Amino acid sequence: MFHLVGASPQTPLAEPEKEGVIMANRERAVRLQILVTEEEAAKIKDNMAAAGTKNLSLYARKMLLDGEIVHRDFSELKALTKELANLARNINQIALRANETRSIYEQDINDLQSYYYNVKRAVQERLVKMIEE
Repeated sequence: MFHLVGASPQTPLAEPEKEGVIMANRERAVRLQILVTEEEAAKIKDNMAAAGTKNLSLYARKMLLDGEIVHRDFSELKALTKELANLARNINQIALRANETRSIYEQDINDLQSYYYNVKRAVQERLVKMIEE
């Protein structure tokens, strides 16, 4: 349920210079108020969830100014970032071992190269998908 402070049937949308409430010392000093039905409120709440936001003020301002909200899912990129961190950790472990023993196994380098190319390919594929969306 959304609550709009000071809303009344006579002021469905307050005009900033007439009925808007002016607040001092704020970046956004004019409050706009609207009335909606229970069904409209439910639809707004569903749209907010689909857009990935819980902040009504942010959602309403963005929709009123731009008419759309773009929500991107970065969970795949977060997983790829983890893989890159693992790759960096492996490189550091091999470098440490090479510095301590003054030798390095060829298989370690081959495994690292294979891992690197797999992560690089996954990152490139995801970036291409994001650009095409």
